[in-house]
Formats: sequence, C-alpha cells, structure tokens
Amino acid sequence: MLVHGEDEPPRRVPLDDIAVLICNAHRLTYSNTLFARLAERGAVVVLCGSNHAPVAWVLPVVGNYEQTGRMRAQVAAGEAVKRRAWQHLVRAKLLNQAVVLEATGADGAALAAMATRVRPGDPDNLEGLGAQRYWPALFGKGFRRDPDGEGINALLNWGYAVLRSATARATVGAGLHPSLGIHHHSAVNPMCLVDDLMEPFRHFVDLAVKRLAEAAPTALDKTAKARLVSTLYVDLRLGGEISPLLVCLERLAVSLARSFVSGRVRLTLPDPPAPLDLSAVGRETC
Repeated sequence: MLVHGEDEPPRRVPLDDIAVLICNAHRLTYSNTLFARLAERGAVVVLCGSNHAPVAWVLPVVGNYEQTGRMRAQVAAGEAVKRRAWQHLVRAKLLNQAVVLEATGADGAALAAMATRVRPGDPDNLEGLGAQRYWPALFGKGFRRDPDGEGINALLNWGYAVLRSATARATVGAGLHPSLGIHHHSAVNPMCLVDDLMEPFRHFVDLAVKRLAEAAPTALDKTAKARLVSTLYVDLRLGGEISPLLVCLERLAVSLARSFVSGRVRLTLPDPPAPLDLSAVGRETC
C-alpha cells in the first residue's frame, strides 16, 4: 500500500502486514485495486463518519474454507446455544470491567459479584446494570456514554471502531456471518455478531481512553489514535499461552463457529487479566 500525504513523503506498507485499514479523515481517496488486494488477504476496510464511528465496511466474500457449513450451523443454532454463549460473553465482560476499575483505583467488587450471577441469555440484564456502575466509576459521576459525543466519547468511538473492525475480520475469517448475532439483533445493524463477540474486549479501549484523558486533553489526534490501535496487540493469557488480542479474537470466533456446529458451547476466552497486566495499556510505551 502506497500512502501519499500532504507535505509528507510517500510511505509503503506491505499488504500482508495489514489486518484492518481504518479510513477516518476528510479528502481521502482510494483505489479499487487496493481494496481488492486487501480483501484477498482477509483484511477489513472501515470507512468512518464525522463522529469517528463506522459508516461502511469492506469485508471479504469468503473467509474460511468451511464457511458454508458453518453459516448453515449458525443459522440453525438453537436458542439454548445462543443463550449459553451470551452468558459466557457477559460474564467475561463484567469480570474484565471489574479488573479495569481495580487497575484505575476504583472498586470493582460489585461487577465481579455480578459476573457470578449471570444466567444463560442474561435475563436479569446484568450487563446493563453493570454499565450503570461501570461508567461513573471509570470516568466520573457526570459522564454519560454518548455515541455522538465529543471528548472522551469521541475517543471511545474511535477505539471501538478499531476493535470492531478487528472483530469483524476474525468473524468473517472463522466462516461466520457478521449480521447473525446471538444477542444483538437490530434489523439495521449489519454487525450484530461482531458486536456480540467484541464485548469481552471493550475494556482495553476503555482503559486506554482513561489513561489518555488523564495524561492530556481528550483530542483524537495521531498520538491518541496510535495508542488506541496498540490495544489490538496487548498480550493476553489464553490456554496456557501468551497471545496478542488480535489472535484471541480469532480463536474466540472459531470456538463459537465450532459451538454452532457441535451444539455444545465451548468458547475460547482469555483469562481475566490481573491489574498489573494492564499497566502498558494506553501508555506512551504502547
């Protein structure tokens, strides 16, 4: 990929090194050949709007040699399988949010306790109740999560766009259809399953934004974008190994595909990180 910028020398990036291309600036132009070559390599292209949230996606048509069989199993999956899968995802999300609060000096005990009470399908909406505790504890009592907001919300929007695009790549790569969610089901959301699978990983973006807000004004500049992208490469413990977040997303998506096929939910999720493991997230060293 050849990148031209105003008053900057052209830069070259090997296509095989690109997992996600996020286009988030005015006056950008692209070539059809670039998009086609990226799709051939399984990369995802995301076009962002004025609020830094995705407005369009370019996804590969074929992501896995077992794609047809896995999509059929995904469509045929029973509600019991979906509810069990959502239970695992919500439980992991709450545990990780608790760890983030502890890492920032807040009390995460209530969220950790909620995680133990999550039932299949989360009929008690513990995910939503957890959010009511989580956001004020992380960013202050006056904070409200607003997808169209500025400042911290704009940083969160862009960070989630990065994470969402990487999750979309993993989902398609596992042979699953990104629109057919296990919990999210909006008719106007083409990424329902992506939004399901990214839930246990959102806390990395949250923590990076928290530390950016502590260090400087909450401007979505090049430095902030670079630190938010670096969350994709945080090392996590997974099955006795250390793997970057990008790989963990891929393994989660594959484990869900296999759960659809077998009818038994066995999701591959990273171990909840200790607060010390999050020390580099959002820092200048990332």
